[in-house]
Amino acid sequence: MPHSTANSITVHKIQAPAGSTYDIGAEIRGANLENVSDADFEVIRKALYENNVVLFKNQLPLSPRSQYELTRLFDPPATGYGHGKTLDAKRSVLHPDLKTIPHQPQVQVIGNGSVASFEGLENIKLKHPHHKAFHKIAIGPEDDRDNTRFYRWHIDAALYDLEPPRVTSLMAVKVPKTRYQTLRYDDGTGDKLQVPRGSTAFVSSYKMYDLLSEEDKEFARTTKVQYAPHPYIWMSSSRSRSDGLGIESDGLELDYSELPPIDESKIKVLPMCWKNPVTGQLALQIHPSAVQKLIRADGTVIDDLKEVREIVHRMQRPGIAPELVFAIDWEEGDLAIFNNHGVLHTVTGSFLPEEVRIFRQCNMAASSPPLGPEV
Repeated sequence: MPHSTANSITVHKIQAPAGSTYDIGAEIRGANLENVSDADFEVIRKALYENNVVLFKNQLPLSPRSQYELTRLFDPPATGYGHGKTLDAKRSVLHPDLKTIPHQPQVQVIGNGSVASFEGLENIKLKHPHHKAFHKIAIGPEDDRDNTRFYRWHIDAALYDLEPPRVTSLMAVKVPKTRYQTLRYDDGTGDKLQVPRGSTAFVSSYKMYDLLSEEDKEFARTTKVQYAPHPYIWMSSSRSRSDGLGIESDGLELDYSELPPIDESKIKVLPMCWKNPVTGQLALQIHPSAVQKLIRADGTVIDDLKEVREIVHRMQRPGIAPELVFAIDWEEGDLAIFNNHGVLHTVTGSFLPEEVRIFRQCNMAASSPPLGPEV
């Protein structure tokens, strides 16, 4: 049954379809997102941290300013975009994918196709991330229209200097509706699933932790992850595994001498497990493409990059099994907010140049680090 409040907000758990077992996602109805009361926000916050992805329908009138204000409610001291100014770096793997709204710089425009005018941006060309630009081995062009991959499983975070945003909001402004695609893992398992073209896929990092052996849970609770400096430039010449879960170890990462100046104090070392502030659950929360070293409880450092990646992939891979993937079938006006400290997500799909797609994305660098398992 949906959970009701005095202000007519109801929370409806999204039911996984036959063959799926994911336990994330809820639709929230009856909320006025232009004027969120304290009581309403408590309902929204609780629903978010219990379901990790919440969806509001029919929100096209919501302005970028209101989207920013709503997103900031989850971390009021936070005001700056989650990646800071790193999008300006032309070599960053993120640079082609996002355009900053001039009058609301915490909100980015993502999508596909040519757009004459949008929120103060003129004559912009949006480029939907295609796995062929990032994967070591891509699906051939003859199969590309009907098949797709997970582009890059990730956390929204700069992972250098700035703290990972607590939440991200995504607003679907224009959505070209086309047929489903077959998403292939192409990792030797034969795993695949059907997804709406251009769906955003989510998996629970809490489930990822729960699937670990007791030995691996102990390792995860007591190990810290060190991320590469300027990670999105560092990885820019590297290529991803076919399942989108981390990078192939071919020695293509940029040398430190090829990166912008590095401030050692800004290199991020974060817990491998992040605690949910409402439920207390532990999430195995690692950005698999940006990880560089693992630091054990006794101070031992695992710094062989291939070994680090193999450990992380072995631990995370069960959590992206087809039955655990929640893929949003976007409709125009959908606004999703997700717990960036408790899920991994990735874009999927490919679009033709004439298939115009416009989304607004908002997150802010957090005012404090993620909660570790010891808190």
